[in-house]
Amino acid sequence: MYSTSDQQHLNQLTSSLIKNESAQSPAAEADAIRSVIRYHDWRYYVLSEPVITDRDYDTLFQRLKDIEASHPELITPDSPTQRVAAGLTEDFAQVAHLASMLSLENSYNAEDVADFDRKVRELTGAEKIEYCVEPKFDGSSIALVYENDQLVRAATRGDGTIGEDITMNARALASIPLSAGFSKLGIYRIELRGEVIIKKEVFEKMNQDRKELSLKTFQNARNTASGSLRLKDPREAASRGLEAILYHISYAVDRDGKNLIGTKLHSHYGNIELLNENGFKTPIRDMKVCKTETAIESFLSEWETKRHTYPIETDGMVIKVNDLNMQDRCGSTSHHPRWAIAYKFAAKQAQSKLIDVEYQVGRTGAVTPVAKIEPVPLAGVTISSISLHNADFIKEKDIKLGDTVIVERAGEVIPYIVGVVPDLRSGTEEEIVFPTECPSCHNTLVRPEEEAVWRCDNAECPAQAEERIIHYVSKDAMDVDGLGRSIILELKENQLLANIEGIYELDRAKILALKGWKEKSVNNLFNSIEESKDRPLWRLLNSLGIRHVGITTAKDLSKHVQTIFDLEGMSVENLTHIEGIGPKVAQSIFDFFSKEGNVHLLKKLKEYGVNTENRPEDALAKNNKLQGQTFLFTGSLQQFTRDRAKQLVEENGGTLLSGVSTKLNYLVAGEDAGSKLSKAKAIPTIKILTEDEFLAMIG
Repeated sequence: MYSTSDQQHLNQLTSSLIKNESAQSPAAEADAIRSVIRYHDWRYYVLSEPVITDRDYDTLFQRLKDIEASHPELITPDSPTQRVAAGLTEDFAQVAHLASMLSLENSYNAEDVADFDRKVRELTGAEKIEYCVEPKFDGSSIALVYENDQLVRAATRGDGTIGEDITMNARALASIPLSAGFSKLGIYRIELRGEVIIKKEVFEKMNQDRKELSLKTFQNARNTASGSLRLKDPREAASRGLEAILYHISYAVDRDGKNLIGTKLHSHYGNIELLNENGFKTPIRDMKVCKTETAIESFLSEWETKRHTYPIETDGMVIKVNDLNMQDRCGSTSHHPRWAIAYKFAAKQAQSKLIDVEYQVGRTGAVTPVAKIEPVPLAGVTISSISLHNADFIKEKDIKLGDTVIVERAGEVIPYIVGVVPDLRSGTEEEIVFPTECPSCHNTLVRPEEEAVWRCDNAECPAQAEERIIHYVSKDAMDVDGLGRSIILELKENQLLANIEGIYELDRAKILALKGWKEKSVNNLFNSIEESKDRPLWRLLNSLGIRHVGITTAKDLSKHVQTIFDLEGMSVENLTHIEGIGPKVAQSIFDFFSKEGNVHLLKKLKEYGVNTENRPEDALAKNNKLQGQTFLFTGSLQQFTRDRAKQLVEENGGTLLSGVSTKLNYLVAGEDAGSKLSKAKAIPTIKILTEDEFLAMIG
């Protein structure tokens, strides 16, 4: 999109604008700032190679907003400030695509690909065919229409002929240019096809953030991308980490309506180059032109392995005839083009029968339905239990007892029910009736306003007490080694442990009398319990299971009190003054310390010798060697564990990030580092360190 000389000029112009070195008219300055912002958007969102800091970018963006606010007549439709519209979208009008968005025929092996090639040669009469092979992104399909170089419409796929108008949300995505230089080729109106995706690490971070806030997590990146495109507030859509990858030109005409595909535009690869040159994010770096079956097979085999470390979810590859005139000779059916085929990777889905639904009570009282299915092997593991999340999920998916369900491993890790197979219903299936009483204590369940879960609010509920103990002793809480779930259940069944304070009241002789317990194992357990009394305050705060309070919030809280009992007298307003704590979290903390039973528990723990104070020796930062610096670790570490690495960063005043971004200063790469290392190398401001170099930094 930008030549070397263009980039040099824009970098110099950026520097000049940041320093505010030259006096210009408002119109000239606005034009200059728009030019550099578009350039830096391209470097950041398309190349992932930013050359200015976030702060400098924000400064330029704010200056452009100020100029346009003072001179509204200078605002242009493609100004970066016009991406996100104010207000809400009330509905999504239906619009017709300029060319039908057909599905793709699927193939699963080399024989299918060879058969596809045979049919293409028969249809075209050609002896040899050149193909483009590219990743098949697992996202939400969109169609973009540009007219006279301006983005005028964006639509969902819909039924392939009619989609929903999502233009305002599409304009909010920085990876979609608001204008492009198609007119240079005589193109007046053009329709592009692409996929809106959420990168794996962005999706994981999004869910981690929601989990810490006790919000409902998203199930998979594809559905989240699709749902985000239909949000009524474009600002919310823009916050979801959506990116658009454009991979096809379906329609292109000049001002007279003359078709330019096959005349001005000759090849699929050339079209992708054109999009790439105009600032669109494309698969050009990950696609290959193949001239033989052997080359296709080799590339497909390469991607079978590569897809696991690829930053975007892919479910296969797409093989397309490269020559556009040959595509036209192949034609299409009413369902799919004859010039393209999808090669699907090994299935990550399976079918099984839903036998039963059990209900588990968590430490916060949340009642979660769990599907019990006939055991089915999938992606290397055998699955027999899958979370059904909540009553709304069951209703939305129309899941019934006895149904044949489609199971997948979301992100190849978490089992997830995609849906049911209605055609296999026999009529004997039964509705799933969500309980009205707690399965543990039979207390009436309640559903708090604006929440999707039903809860048991009985503080004495045995199931909650059990889960609270398990959480209290967990690794990121009080870290009581040797007191895992199975041991807690054993002690509970033998009436030796009923609640958290009971951990410090355990009877050594009675445990020793249990089958399988020896002197050494009992000593180890009691030594670990004794060690837990000396944990830092943030661990105690995290161990209590306060809703919305995770490790990060616990650490923030511990820095602002002398003793845990200081929180007892804090108002919601005072709590919100602590950085990182919003109204919802503050209310939850306030509610916890307002309950007499919880304060009584803390007093008992203090009596048993558990640390309840913010001690100087527990400060996360022992020195400021890494103050203001951000770190991320990747690959197989040889000299320390991930937990120890995190501890070392925090002890030295640094901050640990969860993913590669322009905010990252250092990536510490161990052996077999994968996609994070590749991405970090593409960002000039990130320095790559070995483990030895990191250790040298902290002395």
